[in-house]
Amino acid sequence: MKSISSDMIPEHFWGIRYDQNHDPNTPTLPSISESPNCQNFAYSLLKHVGCEVSPFRSSNLWQDSNETHVVTDELRALDLLLFNRTKNPWGAHVALYLGDDRAIHLSKKQSEPVIWPLAQFRELAEYRIFIGAKRLRSIAVSP
Repeated sequence: MKSISSDMIPEHFWGIRYDQNHDPNTPTLPSISESPNCQNFAYSLLKHVGCEVSPFRSSNLWQDSNETHVVTDELRALDLLLFNRTKNPWGAHVALYLGDDRAIHLSKKQSEPVIWPLAQFRELAEYRIFIGAKRLRSIAVSP
């Protein structure tokens, strides 16, 4: 899949709102219905298209090598993107790459899902550092 357009994303995803009371220090990642945040939003979108990943926190996602691998080539639709204030993946923001230099994400600041060009992430201090991208091993290797 080369890219995903906004009209390919089901309507119910656009109605999800970030849980402003979400506690990032909880030991397990809550489900999208319990406490919507950036990670479970991205994972729910992946699940919707038939791709499952364990409910990793961002630092665990970055460390994982069983279900995902670090993208060393060109980004592809459905790659998970990690952004933060520093290169540290702990507490990093997770977005889902849609292709065409765009990513969808759910953030506390915007409260609702938005699609941004990748350059827009660098404009905000909390997303300024692109840590990297992870690709699910279950997604075919060829573009």
